[in-house]
Amino acid sequence: MRIAIVGASGAVGQEFLKILEEHADFPVDELLLFGSERSAGRTYMFRGREVTVRLLQHNDDFRGVDIALTSAGAGTSREYAATITKHGALMIDNSSAFRMDEDVPLVVPEVNAEDALQAPRRIIANPNCTTIQMVVALKAIENLSHIRRVRVATYQSASGAGAQGMAELEEQHRDLAEGREPRSEKFAYQLAYNVIPHIDVFTENGYTKEEMKMYHETRKIMHTDAAVSATCVRVPVMRAHSESIWVETERPVSVEEARAAFAAAEGVVLMDEPAEKVYPMPLFIAGKEPVYVGRIRKDLTDPNSLTFWCVSDQIKKGAALNAVQIAEWLIRNGKIGR
Repeated sequence: MRIAIVGASGAVGQEFLKILEEHADFPVDELLLFGSERSAGRTYMFRGREVTVRLLQHNDDFRGVDIALTSAGAGTSREYAATITKHGALMIDNSSAFRMDEDVPLVVPEVNAEDALQAPRRIIANPNCTTIQMVVALKAIENLSHIRRVRVATYQSASGAGAQGMAELEEQHRDLAEGREPRSEKFAYQLAYNVIPHIDVFTENGYTKEEMKMYHETRKIMHTDAAVSATCVRVPVMRAHSESIWVETERPVSVEEARAAFAAAEGVVLMDEPAEKVYPMPLFIAGKEPVYVGRIRKDLTDPNSLTFWCVSDQIKKGAALNAVQIAEWLIRNGKIGR
């Protein structure tokens, strides 16, 4: 099994390396790393061997590659998709480039793994981080009663803006502590000691592209007609996104039913003991693989609605891990490999 990582030096690329190292049963006979001119030539250790990052070029470097895990931005994905897939490699892409293309499946394995079997262009898209953790949780409720509406407010960490976002938040705290004016380049405003109700660009309807991604991607992944309304907010947390989610179902779903469904759901960990102050928080979830759910309660305004709190590591489940899990599912089901 020959595996390639494109964007190896970025935050998600580094997480790919870490997860493949941790998932010792993932078959990797040869690992190829690719990057820009800035990162080409760097070396990383993987399973006891040193691997050098190659310059991503339009050539035959992907000949013989089984799976390419790509996270180098939408522009790079669009430009190099044909180069990556022309010899038969399966491209699992972490960018927004192909998510809403009809002939590209958008996959979260706990929700719609079998969609990965229909990839005529040899491309599978990884959804947006906020969508991934939400649909993993929503699937548990959908199994009880069809979801009509979803309202969600997100609390997204600096990691959602990549390694540069995390570095900027650290620098801002350092500058403020030492009496200097903080620099804001990655974010619209100073993030330290602040929250910013603005992620991605605004669209004509007043919602941002990030918020519209949650609307469109949820419907595609879950094959649902549910209406989704989102407000996405950047918060001064280093890693792991949080979401406050309201769901309206066709029939009333009790809190006890919901708790049992979450407890049994694939990829979900229930943390819901409010009397004992047990609920998910980014401080304790960063670096972990599952989606954590707590604060489950009935909506006081609607007998058919529930509300709950959801936290997951954006770089792990929200990006690299989900892509690796897609590959694992295909390998486990004999759909890829020699």
